[in-house]
Amino acid sequence: MFLLTFITMYDPLKDPSPGMEKPYPASYWSEHSGPPPSNSGRVIKDMQVDVAIIGSGYTGLSCALHLARDHNIKAHIIEANQTAWGCSGRNAGFILKSTGRKAYSSMISQWGNETAQGIYNEVSEGVETVNQLIADGIECDQQSNGYLRIAHKPSRIAELKAQAKLLRKEFNYQTEILSAGQIRAEYFDSKDAHGAIKFNDCYGINPLKLAWGYQKMAQKLGATIHTNSPVTEWETIANKQVLRTPQGNVTANKVIIATNGYTPNRFHFATNNRTLPVLSQIIVTKPLTEAQIEAANFITDNVVMDTRALKYYFRKLPDNRILFGGRGAISGKDADDPYFANRLLKVLSNSFPAVEELAIDYSWSGWISISLDDLPHIRQADEKGNVAYSLGYCGNGVSFAVQAGKRLAQWTAGQTLPYLPYFNTDLPKFPFAQFRRLGQWGYFHYGKVSDRWF
Repeated sequence: MFLLTFITMYDPLKDPSPGMEKPYPASYWSEHSGPPPSNSGRVIKDMQVDVAIIGSGYTGLSCALHLARDHNIKAHIIEANQTAWGCSGRNAGFILKSTGRKAYSSMISQWGNETAQGIYNEVSEGVETVNQLIADGIECDQQSNGYLRIAHKPSRIAELKAQAKLLRKEFNYQTEILSAGQIRAEYFDSKDAHGAIKFNDCYGINPLKLAWGYQKMAQKLGATIHTNSPVTEWETIANKQVLRTPQGNVTANKVIIATNGYTPNRFHFATNNRTLPVLSQIIVTKPLTEAQIEAANFITDNVVMDTRALKYYFRKLPDNRILFGGRGAISGKDADDPYFANRLLKVLSNSFPAVEELAIDYSWSGWISISLDDLPHIRQADEKGNVAYSLGYCGNGVSFAVQAGKRLAQWTAGQTLPYLPYFNTDLPKFPFAQFRRLGQWGYFHYGKVSDRWF
């Protein structure tokens, strides 16, 4: 029997608010990270602040940290529940040199080599920012460097080789191509690994500990964090932003929307109908015995993702458990249906047929934010320059969200951001937005067919 996270899952397309005082999900991370850092508690009176940040995930914490460290601006973070309660505390903990879902080949075709180079540099800077913050004193169970993108079919090997060639040619970024035999001998023995491209500067961490590390740094620099304070109403009065919470109003000169996949529908006119919240599901097994590890030759702790349209991802954790993730339910009301966790266990067991008696200890899900154009956008949200947002990481935000927070801090301080699609275009609206879930259902069925037959 495995642990469930919620009786009712918050659904951004249906619920006006993520609630208040909700505990962390009963995830592997929340039960293996120790007690959370202290904060200033809920907003209990009216207050005037210079900068208010809505959301205490990676983006909001990074923004507050960089505002204080680089610009001497002490921001106030307002969080509906707990610090990193959303996807920042629920994800798989992959530090990758990527963001969004748009391939570099598509970027080059659409915008040219110079813009693609700028995007690559931005993503690389994000990873370096995370590396430096961890080096400054964040203990987050960092594992060894290495990310394997595996070909789930022999026909996908050519795609990986083409990707490696493009990265080398356009960005002088060196990767390795691994054969199926190398994977079996040096990493793990999976029947679904027919080759791989290996990125040598990516790694796994405990995502909740990482967020709490950012929190401690931001607070030490003077940022204030208020939890259990959902924004229930938002008004603009005399060029001031008035955020109403259950026990007090926060009046701010500038507001940063840093809620990503947990942004309620109709929260702000600049974010309405511009993202699709999608549930990602994760299971963590019971610790593998030595015999199970030997049966799968599961040597590596590198992070792994496959080439499916409906991707699966996994890694071996420090205590020899296997974390395995993929798509979850379509709506929040179905999020805790055991079917989705059991489906992942079946896929994992089929991938490692030599390993007997795999069992689930933990299962949980979280919302990621999909943008229509497969890119995140960090943008001013109003004409007067008092509101900005960062949304649409498409499930690749663990490192890039920190870069986005850094850029939001620069925007808040009045600096000009690079001329890149991230910063100079708005999040596009979904056409026929009321049918987003229907389109998602259709894509899932297309993905199942594509992954099996093509």
